[in-house]
Amino acid sequence: MSAKPTIGVITLARPTFDVPYAEEMAGQAWSQLEALDATLIGSKDLLFDADAVQGMLDPLKQQNLDLLLILQVTFTDATMTVALAQAIDAPIAIWSFPEPRVGGRLRLNSLCGLNLAGHALAKAGKEYNYIHKASDNPEAGTEILSIAQAGIIVNRLKQTKLGVIGKHPDGFDTCSYDQDTVMKLCGVSVEQLDLSDMLKQAATVPEAETDQVYARVDQQVDNLAEMEQEPLRKSLKVYSTLRRIANEQGYNGLAVRCWPEFFTEYGCAACGPMAMMNQEQTPCGCEADVYGTMSTLILQWLGSEPAFMADLVDINTEEDTGVFWHCGLAPISMADPESPKRATVHTNRKKPLLYEFTLKPGRVTVARLSQAKNEPRLVIGSGEMVRAPMSFTGTSGVIRFDQPASDVLDMVMREGLEHHYSLAYGEHRPALRRLAQMLDIPVIEIT
Repeated sequence: MSAKPTIGVITLARPTFDVPYAEEMAGQAWSQLEALDATLIGSKDLLFDADAVQGMLDPLKQQNLDLLLILQVTFTDATMTVALAQAIDAPIAIWSFPEPRVGGRLRLNSLCGLNLAGHALAKAGKEYNYIHKASDNPEAGTEILSIAQAGIIVNRLKQTKLGVIGKHPDGFDTCSYDQDTVMKLCGVSVEQLDLSDMLKQAATVPEAETDQVYARVDQQVDNLAEMEQEPLRKSLKVYSTLRRIANEQGYNGLAVRCWPEFFTEYGCAACGPMAMMNQEQTPCGCEADVYGTMSTLILQWLGSEPAFMADLVDINTEEDTGVFWHCGLAPISMADPESPKRATVHTNRKKPLLYEFTLKPGRVTVARLSQAKNEPRLVIGSGEMVRAPMSFTGTSGVIRFDQPASDVLDMVMREGLEHHYSLAYGEHRPALRRLAQMLDIPVIEIT
């Protein structure tokens, strides 16, 4: 994730416990935090009372925090923790510290302080995360960073605006959405746009602008000149129009009704233009899938590189693999460098532009904000994309899941999940699990 999280840190203690030992633990914890790729706002000093905490409030409130981290160094009552949670609009995590059982004095009683704080926050209706690990345990820093990364996503979603071009196709209940429900879930604003207007705009794109887009795509694929040129140029004009709409309206992503009107009313495929938008990290979800577009945005932010949305189209139980595919929607940076990258036509409609390549090998995370069974949930999965011959025309990749492929299929079908899944390279499950907790929705692990 390229954006550094901003973490506000408060260090709580009581002077009736072993203060030198508490200072030692706090110092070690701060060393862990300073090693993270994060911006820290706060002080290493132990804060013993409400006045000391109050002195830290204004600097913290002036920041757009991705995480408020409370170091519960010793036992304290929950008064200061609840006051912090009520004053600062940020996800909360509390880090408590084990201490050795040496038969002597309980020098910190940190865990009991965490327990008290957690109870008080729950009664106050405040969600929180916790870490109970030694101050010199690097796993604590890893957990804190994943929580902070989820906090970044929460903040970004609240500032996100999506455009929906056209309505989802009939019978595609997986792509339905309700604006108010989306806003309540994660703060994303959704605006509906007219597809016919968009196609009229595409027809007016200057030829000189299309020439420039053509030259760029010609550097990416091997056979652009082989395509039927009139529908190809129409497709490139669609890209220019999507780019202009997103730029002028400030959309972070677009969900597009990609068929049948692009073929029947305008005469080209939308897949290639949408793949170009995905490459530029303004994700485009086909079939006007709003939840799929949001899922792609989340993975894109976590990985700081393009993501895209695909169908799970095949499970081979003998090879224990599956295939993620879409007509030609994948960003070209996902192409296997050892395989050709080509332009092609839509299999059913025989119109360009689509990209055609196999996905590169590597670790991938799969995710989906789901409405299955009429409740919001976050679907999470993982596996290895393996190098393999092209499975189907368009863009596709063969995945070996972290669980047997048959188990993945069984989970998908038993839970009635949507047919679109967003995919990105890298391991992003820890932050996704934290994100689900912050959004107060259950997680479905398909692997």
